[in-house]
Amino acid sequence: MRLIILGPPGAGKGTQAARICQRLGIPAISTGDIFRANIKNRTGLGQQVEAILATGGYVPDEVTNAIVDDRLTWPDARDGFLLDGYPRTAGQVAALDEMLAARGERLDAVLELTVDEDAVVARLLRRAEMEGRIDDTEVVIRERLAIYRRETAPLAEHYAAAGLLVQVDGMGEVDEVTERILTALRVGQS
Repeated sequence: MRLIILGPPGAGKGTQAARICQRLGIPAISTGDIFRANIKNRTGLGQQVEAILATGGYVPDEVTNAIVDDRLTWPDARDGFLLDGYPRTAGQVAALDEMLAARGERLDAVLELTVDEDAVVARLLRRAEMEGRIDDTEVVIRERLAIYRRETAPLAEHYAAAGLLVQVDGMGEVDEVTERILTALRVGQS
């Protein structure tokens, strides 16, 4: 399966992506993880991304598109993948469509985790404390949520119009959310 998972920062996309991918036998491709690894290793890309993330902004499309295009060529993504954190903008949607079309592939579904915004802020502040993530201050979190609403949430409308959107309640216990997602995917495949 070729999937995208959407939802605001802190919706549990990374947690659910890992669980879904394990069950489906496909790789989870997280642009956030790729960026954080580059930051940790102090690469040129990492230093560029660190400065952007520190202000709550998003990495430019051309950088993100190139990273995703390269990652989709890896052998483990041949039979499917789940994209987490990409696409975030209409330009990235168009770029992804072009990447997939060039390979003779298409998306099977786009999952959208729906959550309560105040609960997400609290969740991200706890995660920041536990993981020492410098990009998760309350001011930055609220800016990232505003950017999500403005730039990324409209993608759900695009994918709904294309018949690909599967909305799932992202609130509750991790296992419950995973089962809701898997059930929704089975329903979407019938």
